[in-house]
Amino acid sequence: MSATTEHTENVSADGPQTQLTLASKVIAITGANRGIGLGIAESCLTNGASHVYSIDIGDPGDDFASLSTRFPGKLHAIAADVTREETIIAAIDNIISEAGGLHGMVVNAGRTHHKAALDFTKEEIETLFNVNLFGSFFTARAAAKAFIRLGVKGSIVFTASMASYRPNKRVPSAPYGASKAGVRNMTHTLAMEWAQYGIRVNSVSPGLVQTAMTYWVPQQPDWEQQLKYYGGIPRLAQVQELGGAYVYLLSDAASYTTSIDIPVNGVIGNQRF
Repeated sequence: MSATTEHTENVSADGPQTQLTLASKVIAITGANRGIGLGIAESCLTNGASHVYSIDIGDPGDDFASLSTRFPGKLHAIAADVTREETIIAAIDNIISEAGGLHGMVVNAGRTHHKAALDFTKEEIETLFNVNLFGSFFTARAAAKAFIRLGVKGSIVFTASMASYRPNKRVPSAPYGASKAGVRNMTHTLAMEWAQYGIRVNSVSPGLVQTAMTYWVPQQPDWEQQLKYYGGIPRLAQVQELGGAYVYLLSDAASYTTSIDIPVNGVIGNQRF
């Protein structure tokens, strides 16, 4: 197969897509019942996704219901445990049966636990790695198998973290940072392996985002002084502000973008703090 033939098979008959849209796409997002995942879901729906499925172990709450009301018939919740690959496969099969296909998977489900390395128990470390690393791998592999079976040039986007680049000495977590660094490495390796199927694999690394898990950050007594020290955007991100990076990577406008990580951090995370 010539390079020219390969190129034309990876773009539409009208040439490369230049409009940033998810129109007609079915997107699945793990851990999207709340927090960052729900913000990504909102961004996908705002940008035209036909259906967005949250794959989560818990029950959706009021914020999920509110977003569902704004986009009637387009936001759905399916229960699964990312640490058990068979439940992810079953969830994806249900999505394909209901929506008629699958075009993008956001591998977002994760856990945090911040404490000194000497204080971590074996069980706490295993919990972090089971969800953040093993669960991410299982989810991505299940999605890739579905894309290949459907003949879809799908997009997989991992949620990594700025903690995968450098430590935060105020809230240390060696296991968490290591698990997210593993996610970024996985992104590059899977992108290389699955390019032959037309599957793109990328990641997004958020900095500090305003969620239930970071409520304590602005309550630190010297928070304002910290922000002056960092410079840049003097606040935490809203969950919706991450969405643009995910929408781009899920869209056909990113048809030649694979194996990259996009940091979305304002400025927090650019240096050790």
